Amino acid sequence: MTPTRAQDLAETAELAARARRVGGAGTSLSEDEVTAFVAESLAGVDLDGRSVCLVVPDGTRSCPLPLLLKAIHAALAGRATRTTVLIALGTHAAMDDAALARHLGHPEGGLDTAYPGVTVMNHEWWDPQTFVSVGTIPSERISELSEGRLDQAVDVRLNRHVVEHDVALVVGPVFPHEVVGFSGGNKYFFPGVAGQEVIDLSHWLGALITSADIIGTRGITPVRALINEAASLIPSERLALCLVVKSGSSVLHAISFGDPESAWAAAAEVSAQTHVRYLDAPVRRVLSIMPEKYEDIWTAAKGFYKLEPVVADGGEVILYAPHVTEIAAMHPEINEIGYHCRDYFVKQWDRFKHVHWGVLAHSTHLRGAGTYDEVGGERLRLTVTLATGIPEDVVRAANLDYLDPREVDVAAFEADPDTLVVPQAGEVLFRLR
Repeated sequence: MTPTRAQDLAETAELAARARRVGGAGTSLSEDEVTAFVAESLAGVDLDGRSVCLVVPDGTRSCPLPLLLKAIHAALAGRATRTTVLIALGTHAAMDDAALARHLGHPEGGLDTAYPGVTVMNHEWWDPQTFVSVGTIPSERISELSEGRLDQAVDVRLNRHVVEHDVALVVGPVFPHEVVGFSGGNKYFFPGVAGQEVIDLSHWLGALITSADIIGTRGITPVRALINEAASLIPSERLALCLVVKSGSSVLHAISFGDPESAWAAAAEVSAQTHVRYLDAPVRRVLSIMPEKYEDIWTAAKGFYKLEPVVADGGEVILYAPHVTEIAAMHPEINEIGYHCRDYFVKQWDRFKHVHWGVLAHSTHLRGAGTYDEVGGERLRLTVTLATGIPEDVVRAANLDYLDPREVDVAAFEADPDTLVVPQAGEVLFRLR
């Protein structure tokens, strides 16, 4: 560990110490404990006569949102002048009324009864009227934050509902993440409810570092530093309830409260102990069984990100998701460029720089490590295979391998000593010791 890295972790520990936290690795909090923690935390904040915007995850994250929302609604009753729940889609598909009802824990059509006075809306990232600019980060500062990897200014645009409320309260889980190190905190603003400019810049910065190098990295990574800088421009008071959730469940290991920087740091400490599994030796093959909350490869690709570090050179990751029928519902550009390693784009930048950098980043994250030159072409470390409902010609055109999902015998894979089978893949990171 370099002195800079050690110092960075020490600073993150100091941040974590500022937050209130209950629970920890191996703990399962009761509903009463969670409700009491939320009530006590919000009681200590000046919310009387103020408007509150709750920024919450969409359905691609494990999160006991009904429990949290019920506790927050009770804690704000008679205090907040208005409360808005904003779904942080990033650039994911919008959630319809039925999905929102399940997600927030009320009968369809029964929002007003379950949560009187609350307005719920998707982050409408496709509508330019959604956004307001809160300032610009100059190129010199971007160069500093990115450690010299990028040097252009960025307009920081954000969903206007965040800016038009007095308080912005993030409520969401923390997991190892392929772009930023650990998700959560200010990431619910950027990219959660952000304009394309910061989304593209931050995701491409993560791609330049590479997913394998940044995922599960503790402390303030360059991407986290960029996100925090953007968040500092938000005029509303920023608070956060950061959660550590047992993957694939509604069980909370821990919950922390404070400003987004400190609450995130406190939760990330627990996530690093909870959401990372270590293997003694690399495996030749992984079968990642993807849950149905991932509706396309754009989101189901997490089954690759979280497993890439433990696969041997020349190995394979199979994403098994028979329910998935398209590569990217909201990003057809990926079908045009396909999946390639970072250097494929960097060394042909004039050819690809016009494509949204967030799309380029997603491409590199799923294709993993590799090299490219004009003579030898692209050389990739791993094979990525889709066993999904996507037609074979579409899969192969995207530069991925194909396996008929009807031919997948999970029991046979489990019996194979060279294969690691991971049920409910996508949230737990696997690493070598």
